[in-house]
Amino acid sequence: MALFSYHILALWLGVVLDSIVGDPHFLPHPIRLIGRWISFLDKKMLGEKPDEVSAKKQKGRGFLLVLLVIIPVAVITFFITYGLYRVNIYAGTVAETIISFYCLSLKSLFIESGNVVIALREEGLDGARKSLSMIVGRDTKDLSVKEVIKATVETIAENTSDGVVAPLFYLLLGGPVLGMVYKAINTMDSMVGYKNDRYENFGFFAAKLDDIANFIPSRFAAFLVIFTSAMMKNEFSGKEARRIYKRDRFNHKSPNSAQTESAFAGAMGIMLGGGASYFGKWVDKPTIGDETREIEIEDVDRAHRIMIVSYSTFLCLILLLDAALWYSIRGSL
Repeated sequence: MALFSYHILALWLGVVLDSIVGDPHFLPHPIRLIGRWISFLDKKMLGEKPDEVSAKKQKGRGFLLVLLVIIPVAVITFFITYGLYRVNIYAGTVAETIISFYCLSLKSLFIESGNVVIALREEGLDGARKSLSMIVGRDTKDLSVKEVIKATVETIAENTSDGVVAPLFYLLLGGPVLGMVYKAINTMDSMVGYKNDRYENFGFFAAKLDDIANFIPSRFAAFLVIFTSAMMKNEFSGKEARRIYKRDRFNHKSPNSAQTESAFAGAMGIMLGGGASYFGKWVDKPTIGDETREIEIEDVDRAHRIMIVSYSTFLCLILLLDAALWYSIRGSL
């Protein structure tokens, strides 16, 4: 029971640390290290002329990439965390707290998406495009004001699952090892999971693994958004969030991305999705939601509120679960 208590403590300390500190760029971050490792493997395995490698070999090397990323991350995280627990329970708790903190990204998502609004107000459209380019994969140089705002809201909506709910879900399910494995999968997908000439085959397994990893969390996050919208009924519509979710939750090439985007779109009464340019190539995508009103700059703040309250609702559920487990364990002793 004592060790279980320290695991719970570490998770909650990680949540608090992420909410307060976020992701200062001056701190070393294991996710950035994983990104560098993926970039290194990408260059070594695929090289500068991927056309010279057959599609079958590209897929094979992509599968090897997944193994060379996932296995070291899992093994290193396990030995750091549980090795320190064997040395000293407090050292293990600190290690698990820090890893949990690194897995979560609520405040960094809030700050980075908020920076787009700040740039738009203070520096104009060019500044907003530059700020947006730091958090999205699409081309931003030709986006209009409304397109910049829409892309920011879409990022908040999608990452309410990928960057907020899903990491917490896996930390709760499997501790720091599973939390870091999920972040590695998500990082791989964001780097090589594109369906373009270079990565369509090489990134196939990374993209599919990300789809699998996010299947349950994305749907759970959508439920949280719908529930949250119903609670905040003076500002959002839970009924419309549920309706648009049922109708548009698969309006994306990814089976997961439109899950939370559709719930956000319905709750806010706006239209998201649609075509966009990636790496200079236009990609047609279906729209999500109904354009009951035009999107406006205040929608970024509205999306932030949905994200934060949805996350807080998840934390309340975890608190209830922790209490139930605690009393169950105490009762069995």
